[in-house]
Amino acid sequence: MIDILIVEDNKELASLLCDFLRAENYTVSVAETGEKALSLYEKYGARLVLLDIMLPGIDGFYVCERIRKISDAPIIILSARVDKNDKLNGLILGADDYIEKPYDIDLLLAKISGIFKRRYSLDEITVGDITLNKSEKTAVKNGKELEMTLKEFELLLLLAENKGKTLTKEYIFNSIWGSDSDSEAQTLTVHIKRLREKIESDPKNPERIKTVWGTGYKFV
Repeated sequence: MIDILIVEDNKELASLLCDFLRAENYTVSVAETGEKALSLYEKYGARLVLLDIMLPGIDGFYVCERIRKISDAPIIILSARVDKNDKLNGLILGADDYIEKPYDIDLLLAKISGIFKRRYSLDEITVGDITLNKSEKTAVKNGKELEMTLKEFELLLLLAENKGKTLTKEYIFNSIWGSDSDSEAQTLTVHIKRLREKIESDPKNPERIKTVWGTGYKFV
């Protein structure tokens, strides 16, 4: 998953914003159209979306509405449209903030930093009856600590942080083992099997880690 998806058709502005964000060590992707933005989001996901409204093809309002239907990731609209109705429409469709252009880059960076600290710096994540502690690399189910390897923990954390989303096998493998890893893709299948044995009531009929045939896996 990328940190920030910039949806902006002004190439110069998008490039400048991208440089500032990468200097702050965020991973960034840029989409110049709404169609590309939705394609990138559905494929990779993003922890934060910076969204322009006036785009070629489908506009930012539609993009905002579509993303909000499948995710609760923060969305900040950055737009030269300053009409009150535009602002209200963006917020009603699910945007977390609406900032007028031109904006102060330092204030925007501070706002983004605050969002990441509040949203993603939490040490624990709980999904159902399972609690994962990121710093201690431990998983507890119904009050009992589960025995698992580091890779099993990382895999479970990745799935849990993307609850409800279908992740491709390639994306999961590259995220956990790295694209230049010497491990074989079959390693992922083995680790999924082990996780199911530890968290599922019936590993042969999993209710948590679902297989999406021909694509990958989804944590539900």
